[in-house]
Amino acid sequence: MKPLCSAVLVLFPLALLCCKSSDSAPELTATAATAASVTPPTPPTPPVVPAVAPPSPSPAASAADLASKVHPALLTPALLKDKAPAVFKAQFTTSQGSFVVEVHRDWAPNGADRIYNLVKAGFYDDTRFFRAIDGFMVQFGISGDPAVNTKWRDADLQDDPVKQSNKRGYVTFAMAGPNTRTTQIFINYKGNGNLDGMGFSSFGQVTKGMDVVDSLYKGYGEGAPRGMGPDQGRLQQEGNAYLDTSFPKLDRVIRATIVP
Repeated sequence: MKPLCSAVLVLFPLALLCCKSSDSAPELTATAATAASVTPPTPPTPPVVPAVAPPSPSPAASAADLASKVHPALLTPALLKDKAPAVFKAQFTTSQGSFVVEVHRDWAPNGADRIYNLVKAGFYDDTRFFRAIDGFMVQFGISGDPAVNTKWRDADLQDDPVKQSNKRGYVTFAMAGPNTRTTQIFINYKGNGNLDGMGFSSFGQVTKGMDVVDSLYKGYGEGAPRGMGPDQGRLQQEGNAYLDTSFPKLDRVIRATIVP
């Protein structure tokens, strides 16, 4: 299994990568696979790229983790393979209000198909915006149910060529290197064109409710170990119980749905 990371690349800015687990990081963590760093919104330390990090060993999930019970299809990633429409909209109802993402399959076919299936299956319901950095991006897409994270940890997507730049409001999958996209996504708070050359392929853009995205709680800043925010590894292993106890101010996705 490949290592997981928490939002970082090899010379990737350590923040935008996802992390996989210790033996299969969820998406990005700081590894020797970083290729360039993101210009910091404010000195002295630049944020890392949207990354995925590996989960840390932790106690087994409790019976309170309900995502896999409410949406049992999430436990079988291989079955969630529907082809997305050429253009569709996904509405994310959050603790701050709602925003709509318009997805274009021709921008990133693999990414569009994955987000379409994840939203339909209820993956993003009751998840947290666990990494929000002012002037950079907000990242989410780790399930609050460890059982679900275990199943998706290695459900990697092949990369899509970058056809659209990471402009403000554009939505992109986080990753831990080539062909490692799984479930974590981020919304750009500003133009992050430097991510384009690293392979971060945008699949859609926020067409309604960007003010809601801007209002999401950013007080915890960068994630561990570079900052005081959540540790992606622990989130993978412990789910929402970890965040609700240690980071209670985080905003959340209440429900995500495909809309007309």
